[in-house]
Amino acid sequence: MDVDKGGMMSEKTVSYEIEPDIPVKYVESLLDYIYQKYLLPQKERFTRVSKTQTDGTSSLLFTVQERIGTRILDVHILGSMPLKINITPTVETVKEGTIEEVKEGIGIAVELFEEGVRANTLYFAWREGEDIVPEKVSGKERRPINRVLLETQVFLSVIFISISLFLFIYLGPLAWTVPIILLAVQFVILFYSNRLIEIGTDWRITKDNPTLHLLEYRLPLQEQESFEKNFPKDKLASIKKEVYEQMIKQRGEIDCQTTEKILSKYGIQCTSENMAARKVNVYELVEKTARKFGFPMPKIVVSNTLIPNAAASGPSPRRGIVLITTGLLAQLEENEIISVLGHEFGHMKGHDPLALFGLTGAEFLFRFYVLLPFFPIVFSSLLFIVYFWAVMTLIYFIAKFFEARADLTSAIVVGQPQVLAEALEKIGFKRLLYERVPSYRIQEWVSLDPHPPIYFRIHRLRKLGETTNVKHPLFQSAREVTRGFLDSL
Repeated sequence: MDVDKGGMMSEKTVSYEIEPDIPVKYVESLLDYIYQKYLLPQKERFTRVSKTQTDGTSSLLFTVQERIGTRILDVHILGSMPLKINITPTVETVKEGTIEEVKEGIGIAVELFEEGVRANTLYFAWREGEDIVPEKVSGKERRPINRVLLETQVFLSVIFISISLFLFIYLGPLAWTVPIILLAVQFVILFYSNRLIEIGTDWRITKDNPTLHLLEYRLPLQEQESFEKNFPKDKLASIKKEVYEQMIKQRGEIDCQTTEKILSKYGIQCTSENMAARKVNVYELVEKTARKFGFPMPKIVVSNTLIPNAAASGPSPRRGIVLITTGLLAQLEENEIISVLGHEFGHMKGHDPLALFGLTGAEFLFRFYVLLPFFPIVFSSLLFIVYFWAVMTLIYFIAKFFEARADLTSAIVVGQPQVLAEALEKIGFKRLLYERVPSYRIQEWVSLDPHPPIYFRIHRLRKLGETTNVKHPLFQSAREVTRGFLDSL
């Protein structure tokens, strides 16, 4: 979904566009989806809902009212491609953020519809000259190593707690060496994380072979169940292999017409309008981002999974590695991908893995060399659970400073905070939906997750003005994260 924040139709009317990533013939179904899933469940807030048609183009109209029944906004969604949305205040003053809330709600509804379309889409990804790798549809496979090594080093602390307790009991008189040994092991893992991550991925991107081929075929929404029964994974792999051999190996390009013939041979009746093919120069995207940061080129690896994600790790930019999933390449535009990569490069610029290693390591040493000798009762009672939960919550909250700084660094260096906000909305729209509930927002702030709530990240990026004058991104991010948390209480 691409959003174009247009100007004002009049002094009051806010006009903007959304371009859903769906076939044109699905627009009518999208309007029905917004009506059924977004408007009807909130009858007390959305009234005077109607659907009209003018010159073959459908429109969805509704009114937004306050709880007391006061009509405050009129909304008109024109079912063209892209969608044209007009929001007109009907009172002199509208509460701050009300229009943004309505825009966000419409955006989430569009994203949810797009997700349904993606669930009915065949994805083909190839790497020239390499074996076909079936894509994964969930993040469960290989999640441990990617999450541990790519998100932050905080998870290593959790893992080593159980190991340290065992060694502490087993080593007896040599127990005092346990923290040093485990921190040394953690540092070695961190230092060689780039090599470990490379082992667990599907493809390595190089300057000589920089491109990934992507092909999408969107099945009609009603055919998904029958397709899964008639086309198990092994048969689907055969189809992909034939497409690969007939086109990419011979011509280095994907051709929709040839693909249509191959799919028809297997009993898949398709049309070119439901098909999209492109090739992505992944190396060039990373190189552009690295050039903006003044970094040497990191290693680039790709995981063929439909989960949209990117991550970076390594003790320094020179030993850095960037991981990108095919889901990210399929869902985001190139400028959005570069902004997301800018966030990941921001982690490398700030040496965040090393900083978090130092933070968790300091707590680890404090616990064993200070708390244990003087307060052994803490470690032999339920107080340890309370202490551990409290200190981990604090560490994760501090980790949110680094994540917020990475957003700010991308905005400063790449220079596209609005684009990064749209990318985050695409990737995290489900969390954004849950975070519309105030109690869930508070839960997100204190959860064991290094990322701030996504609503906070998006709103912060959208409000950014001139970013080149930010002298201390980490301090500013820490202040804004703390303020965001307090405002949620």
